[in-house]
Amino acid sequence: MSRIGKKAVPVPAGVTATVDGQKVTAKGPKGELFFVANDEITITFENNAVAVAPANQTKDARSKWGMSRTMIENIFKGVKDGFERKLEINGVGYRASMQGKNLQLALGFSHDVVYQTPEGITIAVPKPTEIVVTGINKQQVGQVAAEIREYRGPEPYKGKGVKYAEERIVRKEGKKK
Repeated sequence: MSRIGKKAVPVPAGVTATVDGQKVTAKGPKGELFFVANDEITITFENNAVAVAPANQTKDARSKWGMSRTMIENIFKGVKDGFERKLEINGVGYRASMQGKNLQLALGFSHDVVYQTPEGITIAVPKPTEIVVTGINKQQVGQVAAEIREYRGPEPYKGKGVKYAEERIVRKEGKKK
């Protein structure tokens, strides 16, 4: 039994939700998102909340139950508040700047890395060593942050590179004489 899946997802104030078969659509102040559930999941809308249940008691249906509820909760949170991911840059000469809609990164290569911002995502650079990725789709925000981090991930000796703000780098000890 899914402990997460048992709970109904309440529709937040300021968000309108509609259920059409397997498709849940949410409209809010930030935009509109939808989620299409698997056929092994049944979705019902009652008492201003969306309830998710497995259509049958197969292992496959039960495994998709909690994930479907979490996806619906994420689209509600996304259209109401949005999602944000912060990245930090560590290293001498490493910095970021915005060049129009593109992110320009100086990461110790012989050239600057230019990252084109995808549709639906906003990238801000409050400081040259800080990048903030925001958007309404949680998966897309995480994917963009991961792609930026991938250019120069943090190394374990000095911690140089691009890391998530909440990430803790496990440092290694250097060579001894």
